[in-house]
Amino acid sequence: MAAPAEDLNALLESLARPSALIECAVLAACLAASWLLVRLARGNAVRSTSVWFGERNFDGVLFPMVALALAVVARWLLAKGQAVAVLQIAVPILASLLIIRVAVRVLHVAFPNSHVVRVVERTLSWIVWLALVLWVTGLLPLVLKELEDTHWKLGGADVSLRSLLEGAASAAVVLVAALWVSAAIESRLLAGATDNLSVRKIAANAVRALLMLVGLLLALSAAGIPLGALSVLGGALGVGIGFGLQKLAANYVSGFVILAERSLRIGDVVKVDGFEGRISDIKTRYTVVRALNGRESIVPNEMLITQRVENSSLADPKVAITTAVQVAYGTDIDALMPMVASAVAAVPRVIDDPAPAVFLTQFAADGLELTIAFWIADPVNGQNSVRSDVNRAILRTLDAAGVQIPYPQRVVRQA
Repeated sequence: MAAPAEDLNALLESLARPSALIECAVLAACLAASWLLVRLARGNAVRSTSVWFGERNFDGVLFPMVALALAVVARWLLAKGQAVAVLQIAVPILASLLIIRVAVRVLHVAFPNSHVVRVVERTLSWIVWLALVLWVTGLLPLVLKELEDTHWKLGGADVSLRSLLEGAASAAVVLVAALWVSAAIESRLLAGATDNLSVRKIAANAVRALLMLVGLLLALSAAGIPLGALSVLGGALGVGIGFGLQKLAANYVSGFVILAERSLRIGDVVKVDGFEGRISDIKTRYTVVRALNGRESIVPNEMLITQRVENSSLADPKVAITTAVQVAYGTDIDALMPMVASAVAAVPRVIDDPAPAVFLTQFAADGLELTIAFWIADPVNGQNSVRSDVNRAILRTLDAAGVQIPYPQRVVRQA
């Protein structure tokens, strides 16, 4: 323990020298220059949750990357004329911050609104900062030696705890890189998509699945696990899918079938299992249907394949809506019907083709029943609002024409 203590004392003595103030000023200049460069690189772009810039410029990947590069150059220049202490600590701190930012930002982009990502973020931060403290204090070589001395037999091979931890770290790096690449490809594929959004979505899902598979295989190799040993695991996984995971596998397969056939597309207005709304997203396992009142329903993809689904936007987004009104007997129907049709056609959301139509559908007990049929082209905006506007237009027309809506009438005869 003498060597780590001596190194720590030497570092503390270096920090107490007057030259440390110069290093602090240089470090502050490096951080300010990094923030300015990132701000200029971002320009006037709208705030986003990108991996490079984050939400506030300094919480992305680019800021610690630029700051680390400038700090390394500054340390190299100052080391020619004086002993370096502050930058000697600042460089590994910035490197640790860069590692944390890369992992956290990639996970946030790949899995938005996930509570697991926050747990992983805190865990990773503790591990990285603990490793930094061990390195600064000089205890890291001793800890690594103790981990190397802790070993056991695993499948006929001598495995140490250090090799397992290094393999896990390598696997994490490979998986983060795979997620980063897949997230970048997905954002490129979905950018500006309109009518071919479903095709791009299936391509993005396929690319992510492929990259995750390749990343998992590379991560296992980096961890020192032979891929040939996965044959037994693959057989067990196949049996598990055949029995306990068949529903899960069916949902994943159904998701790709839906996206490939384009029977359901993002933006379609559907009704499934009594729930009606607009499809806001199609995942590989489930589909998100959002109702007009803000409620969201998560529908397993298998249900969309095996059950009856009403799609109001599959072939034609136009939807027919009807409303009814009664007028008193003796009303001039021939003159009133064109007036009502013209008033309904003037409602903003009512389309002209097909044009609104008025029908005399029933000789009711209290009056003549008129049924008004009209069409809209934006069912995603709901039907109640346009039906209300149509009813108000009909009421104004009846009032202007002096037509009465009859009250219920009953004749009571006394025996």
